[in-house]
Amino acid sequence: MSVSSILLLHGPNLNLLGQREPEIYGTATLDDYVTACTSHAAIRGFDLASLQSNHEGDLVEAIHAARGVHAAIIINAGAFTHYAWSLHDALATFAGPVIEVHISNPNAREPWRHTSVIAPVARGSIAGLGLRGYLLAIDAVADLVSEA
Repeated sequence: MSVSSILLLHGPNLNLLGQREPEIYGTATLDDYVTACTSHAAIRGFDLASLQSNHEGDLVEAIHAARGVHAAIIINAGAFTHYAWSLHDALATFAGPVIEVHISNPNAREPWRHTSVIAPVARGSIAGLGLRGYLLAIDAVADLVSEA
């Protein structure tokens, strides 16, 4: 990878997209999301690497490895969003833009979902727009990297 690449991270249970609570998350699979994001990133001049893990440490290690390798990180940390301070700390060490995305709107759901430990270290957060939110995150990254 080069610094013209984006790292797309997905946290726990997002491997079950298309099966888990389709009334909330829709019927698109994680592969559908990654395929669409890869195509959109290419249009914007970026390669896209993706990782999904149900293990917090795997995501921390991917963030550490992204330093100096990827231009930006787009992250849907899933439930880790609300308590995984290790992700917060790892993302704080990343020099490029970090964009937090959520398929649904956490603020319109259970109260425990209303707090994000990712948001304070993210350049921006996009929630509730499904796949469109991911594509907007790629557009934001492309604009932010070109401004730098």
